[in-house]
Amino acid sequence: MANSSFGTREGLTVRSAASSSSNEISVQIDPINADVDDHIRRLCGQVSKLTGVAQEIQSEAKYQNDFISQLQMNLTKAQAGVKYNMRRMNNRIIQNGSNHLVHVVLFALGCFLLVYLVSKFSRR
Repeated sequence: MANSSFGTREGLTVRSAASSSSNEISVQIDPINADVDDHIRRLCGQVSKLTGVAQEIQSEAKYQNDFISQLQMNLTKAQAGVKYNMRRMNNRIIQNGSNHLVHVVLFALGCFLLVYLVSKFSRR
């Protein structure tokens, strides 16, 4: 199909130049292979679009990873704060717990005494 000394590909043909003394070569491209080249150009465009989408996905994933890391750090700080405050509350309850129990018992006795006196004076 083509002159083998020039190593042409399929779809390319070598024609001799108008003057036989010239060392020029003219190349004619087969229209079927031109469609393939157009298809390749379109695929290259789609690949570049996909590359842009992949970069956007990568940047979004990085942003969300940073956001999750920040949330985990805040959660850890909140857990430490709750643990510290629970320890303080437990210490206060232990220190003031017996006094608190006395107040509850006195309140209950006062309520029973009040109900007893109201019921006793209401019968008369």
